[in-house]
Amino acid sequence: MEVKLMNELELISFQIISAVGTAKSNYMEAMKLAGKGEFEKAEELIKEGQKVFLEGHKAHASLIQKEAAGEAVNINILLMHAEDQLMAAETAKLMAEEIIKLNRRIAALEK
Repeated sequence: MEVKLMNELELISFQIISAVGTAKSNYMEAMKLAGKGEFEKAEELIKEGQKVFLEGHKAHASLIQKEAAGEAVNINILLMHAEDQLMAAETAKLMAEEIIKLNRRIAALEK
């Protein structure tokens, strides 16, 4: 049983890492595009990133539900990395949204 749980935990951890890694890449690219004045493309990347981020968030929530149901969820370095990536992606999204806003203001002032 423990081996099965570990395999499931590893699978969920990799799902989180993959989804939020893609989301974070979208957010970072959105910031670059905003710096070039490509605001519509930047905002589209934010939306795409949010969709894939939610996949990672749902996978993470499934672990929390297992824990709440009394199932043992062993914390390991892979899961810790997945949670770290989840938080980093969320921070990148918030930063990207602010960078886009700031670049819009700069562009308006330069006109």
